[in-house]
Amino acid sequence: MRKAPDAFRTISEASEALQTPAHVLRFWESKFSQVKPVKRAGGRRYYRPADIDLLAGIKLLLHDQGMTIRGVQRLIADKGVRHVAALAPVSQEGEVLDGHAEAVTDATDTPAPPPEDSGAAIDWEDAGTEGVETARPEPEPEPEPEPEPEPEPE
Repeated sequence: MRKAPDAFRTISEASEALQTPAHVLRFWESKFSQVKPVKRAGGRRYYRPADIDLLAGIKLLLHDQGMTIRGVQRLIADKGVRHVAALAPVSQEGEVLDGHAEAVTDATDTPAPPPEDSGAAIDWEDAGTEGVETARPEPEPEPEPEPEPEPEPE
């Protein structure tokens, strides 16, 4: 039986639709105050479609684009919940649609590219040291001589 597109989803249904463990969704609730599922008696969570869309956008930014939690929090504060929710729309069946994400470029949140591997191993024993100067420790300054005591008057 399929639920209506506007129906609320349990945490297990949200977890399945987002392909994210339930404990991660609960953690994101603690980090993103904008994610507010309805809680019924007994503490059971029910996610609205807007919550699912926002969680899908958060997942895209954190997992696929490598942003930090703080970076996503700043993005939500700057551009709003709708912007982040629109990054990874969810279908009427509750599945995240692929290929609809915009690239978010923020120099402070973009991870550094992985280092290039030339494939050549370095043989440290045969590595030459020509032209390499070694740093010598600075010599300690000589202590200043103590002043000679003045002769006592007679």
